[in-house]
Amino acid sequence: MAKTGTTTQGLRAAIERSGYYPTLVAEAVQAAVGGEPVVSYLVHQETTFDANEVRRHVTVLVLTGTRFIVSHTDEQAADATSPSPYATTSTESVKLGRISSVVLSRVVANPESYTPGQLPREVVLTIGWGAVARLDLEPASCGDPNCEADHGYTGSSTADDLSLRVSEAGDGPDSVRETLAFAQALSEATAATTSSR
Repeated sequence: MAKTGTTTQGLRAAIERSGYYPTLVAEAVQAAVGGEPVVSYLVHQETTFDANEVRRHVTVLVLTGTRFIVSHTDEQAADATSPSPYATTSTESVKLGRISSVVLSRVVANPESYTPGQLPREVVLTIGWGAVARLDLEPASCGDPNCEADHGYTGSSTADDLSLRVSEAGDGPDSVRETLAFAQALSEATAATTSSR
């Protein structure tokens, strides 16, 4: 379930509608937002299946005039460190000028008959600001199949700070629309920040 909008009251209502520890999530998000007006937000609750466990988590993305805020809350079953179930909430506040990429991947069925404005069946929003990067390495070679020399390694580094997948089948068409709207607002905000430097 994803919800998007543009007001602090709407953000609180969307967190409550998600039904996922709303008091805990709202307090963490509000502390991170502080007194800044909310430009746009996205609340995405997801359920995952891990072996024999069903686990839920919620991600809240908030755009203010100066920052991008991401909050993530996970629930954990009782374990050796805690005799009762518990939740972990984290928030990160990123200055808009630090955002290096906003990638929106769209999956469209029957692309030959695509019409403008048609809703993708799935979107993946990936946002990078340099806090986390994935490094993929592989042995380098010179192209000579008989060469046994060590040519070191070659690879690529990919910004991988946040990736959020929303599908029409799993989350509903409104969630896909809301993710598209938030991605557009964030892209526009980062473009405005870049041009004002």
